[in-house]
Amino acid sequence: MHAPVHPKVGTRELFAIAGPAMVANLTTPLIGIVSTTAIGRLDDAALLGGVAMASVIFDCLFWLFGFLRMSTLAFTAQSLGAGDTREPTAILARGFIVAGLIGAALIVLQLPLAALLFDLMGGSEGVTQAAKTYFKVRIWSSPFALANYVILGWLIGQARANSALMLQVVINLVNMAATILLVLVYDTGIAGAAIAALLSEAVGFALGLIVCRHYADGGFAVPYATLLDRQKLLRLLAVNTDILIRTAALIAVFLFFTAKGAQAGDVTLAANSVLNNFLLVSAFFLDGLANAAQQLCGRAVGARDAKGFADSTRLVLLWGLGFALVVSGLFALFGPHLIDFMTASDDVRRAAREFLPFVVLAPIPGVFAFGFDGIYIGATWAREMRNLMLASLLIFLAAWWALQSLGNAGLWCALMASYLSRGGLQAARYPAQFRATFSKS
Repeated sequence: MHAPVHPKVGTRELFAIAGPAMVANLTTPLIGIVSTTAIGRLDDAALLGGVAMASVIFDCLFWLFGFLRMSTLAFTAQSLGAGDTREPTAILARGFIVAGLIGAALIVLQLPLAALLFDLMGGSEGVTQAAKTYFKVRIWSSPFALANYVILGWLIGQARANSALMLQVVINLVNMAATILLVLVYDTGIAGAAIAALLSEAVGFALGLIVCRHYADGGFAVPYATLLDRQKLLRLLAVNTDILIRTAALIAVFLFFTAKGAQAGDVTLAANSVLNNFLLVSAFFLDGLANAAQQLCGRAVGARDAKGFADSTRLVLLWGLGFALVVSGLFALFGPHLIDFMTASDDVRRAAREFLPFVVLAPIPGVFAFGFDGIYIGATWAREMRNLMLASLLIFLAAWWALQSLGNAGLWCALMASYLSRGGLQAARYPAQFRATFSKS
C-alpha cells in the first residue's frame, strides 16, 4: 500500500483514456452491424429481421451483466487512486469468477431463456425462426464475452486504454473476416454469422489473458484471504446488484422499443434495427468519454480529491457535447447512404429514412445520459443511479402511452424522452452526491 495518487486532470489526461476507449467502444457494435450488413445483402427481410432481433437480444443480454465491466473499472481505478498495488489483481480474479458462473448459467438455461425472450419479442414466424438459429450458436460465447467485459474494465481502470483498444480491434477484425467468409463466401447463412461472433469472443479472451498476465502485479496469484475478503465481497455484491437493476431498467427501454417495432411488422422491425445500429455507434462513442469519467472520477474518489473529481466532470460534459454535435452532423449528412449500404430492401430503406431525424438528434441528450453514467459509476454511486434509472423508465413508458397513437414516430419520441430524463435526473442529483462523498474526506 502506498500513498494516495492524485491524478492530474486535463484535456490530455482525458483523451489518453477517452481516445482509445472511444475507438474500442465504437468497434463493439460492429459484431451486430457486420452480421446485419452481411445478412442484409441477401435481400431477405425475414432473415434481416431475425439477425437484428437476435443481435438486440444478445446486446441486451450481455449488457445486463455490464456491471462486470463497470464495477471492475471503478474498483480498479479507486485502488489505483488509493495507491494500492495488490488489490487490482484480486479485483480481476473476482470478476473472472463471476463472469464464468454467469456464462455457464446462461448456457445451461438457454432453452427456457430463448423461449421467454422470443415470446416477449413477438416477431413473425420467419423472423423468430431465423433468430433462434442465431441464438442457439452464439449463446455459447457467453463466458468469453462476459470475461472480456472484465478484461476491458480492468485495463481501462488502470489507464491502459491502448491495450483495451487493441483487444477490441482484434475481436472485431476476427468477427468481420469470419462473417464475410462464412456468410458471403461459404453461404452458411445466419448460423455462420453466429459462429463468427463466437469465434471472435473466444480469440479476444485468449489474447486478453495474455495482456492481463503481463500487467498483473506478481502474476495471477492471489491469496485466498485477499480474494475472499468479506468486506470487499459484500461491497462488490451491493454495487453489482444496484448496477444490475439499473441496467435491467435501461434494457427494458430498448427491449420494449424493439418489441413494439416487431409488432408493427417485419419492415418496421428491420428499419428500426438498421437505425438502432446508428444509436449503438453514437452511444458507444459517447461512452468512450464516460469510460474516461469512470477512470478519472474513480481515481479521484480513491485519492479523496474533490477538485480532480469536479474537473473531470466538467471536461467530460463539455467535450461530450462537442463530439455529439459532430456525430449528429455526420448522421445527417451520411445517414441515407449508410442505410442504403446496410440493406438492399427498398421498403426498409424508405422506412429507415423516415425516422432518421430521431437518430440525428439522439446524441445531444445522450451526452448527459452517458456522461453522468460514467461519473456515477466511477464514484460507485450505484444506488442513486439505480433509483434515477427506474424513474427514467417510468417516464419512457408514460411517454409511449401518451404518444402511441403516432405509431412508430411516437415510439421514437418516447425513446428520446428516456434519454432526456436519464441525464437530467442524474444532473439534478449530482451536487448532493458530490457533497456527501467529499464531506467525508
